[in-house]
Amino acid sequence: MLVSPRLPGSEVTQWISEETAGSTGVSKTSVLMNLVQALVAIVLGNVVYFLLLPSLPQVARHRPFQPDLGMVLDFFFCLVAYGLIRTARRWR
Repeated sequence: MLVSPRLPGSEVTQWISEETAGSTGVSKTSVLMNLVQALVAIVLGNVVYFLLLPSLPQVARHRPFQPDLGMVLDFFFCLVAYGLIRTARRWR
């Protein structure tokens, strides 16, 4: 449910969600850790893709500036790397 407090004579309406009204903000450390994890996942995923590139069929090789199967495969490797990183951090 949304609450709309309105000041008399003011045309500005501020919407406050009851679910987030009492919550705290996200710490800068957790945001930085998520950014580092995503960056490492992208680098690892691309390393795996480029190491496997010579053995991939021609259709699975990425051509610059074109959406193709190679781009999907590269994204998949990055996604797997991110999942492995998040799983490893949860086990710690």
